[in-house]
Amino acid sequence: MLHSEIWDDQAAQSYDTPGTGMFAPEVLGPTVDRLVELAGGGRALEFAVGTGRVAVPLAERGVPVSGIELSEPMIDRLRAKADEAAIPVVVGDMATARVPGEFQLVYLVFNTISNLLTQAEQVACFRNAARHLAPGGRFVVELWVPELRKLTPGQQAVVWESTTGYIGLDTYDVLRQQVVSHHFRFDAGAGHEARLFRSPHRYVWPAELDLMAELAGMTLESRHADWAGGEFTAESRSHVSVYRTAGPR
Repeated sequence: MLHSEIWDDQAAQSYDTPGTGMFAPEVLGPTVDRLVELAGGGRALEFAVGTGRVAVPLAERGVPVSGIELSEPMIDRLRAKADEAAIPVVVGDMATARVPGEFQLVYLVFNTISNLLTQAEQVACFRNAARHLAPGGRFVVELWVPELRKLTPGQQAVVWESTTGYIGLDTYDVLRQQVVSHHFRFDAGAGHEARLFRSPHRYVWPAELDLMAELAGMTLESRHADWAGGEFTAESRSHVSVYRTAGPR
């Protein structure tokens, strides 16, 4: 299934969860704080801007933000929060679409680079980020670390979250470096019915990302376990990696 088909009207309508999940202040606050710092007063571009979870509060902090987004239903949701003048958006693929002008910061949050399902597309995404960046500009990638150590021989699935009303699990194809995320949601009083949302991804190791950056003319500046600057270790489940183009600092 194409991602343009996955992120349809229904997905866009259920994406925003104000105050909870990835919209919780303890999640969103450090993300925006760090991006404000990395933008350094310059312009920012969000690849896969979605409904504006990060772009809207970043713009409210005074950072000029533009976006690229493949899903028009997601853009429609964004437009209920900010008009085109406030957050300009180009409809297209983040690996190829071009936004006018030059940026000090390009960023990809919440595992979005894994939506590109081939290595070639992910490399193209890095190169597209580099094309948009001013000399010395930064490209930021937030991504989970593949949990292959949890797979026993013959096992293909990992349950990564199980809470009241929700189960999240990933099924891995380790030969092709592919994973499908399954999100099961249960409503209280709804009997045995559940809603399922699935999305395919290509998982990427940090070292592979570093090589993609090198191919695009960027180098790793920093890597932390989270937006607050926690130490990245062998036990970290995710990372925030900052790459930089050559030029003034």
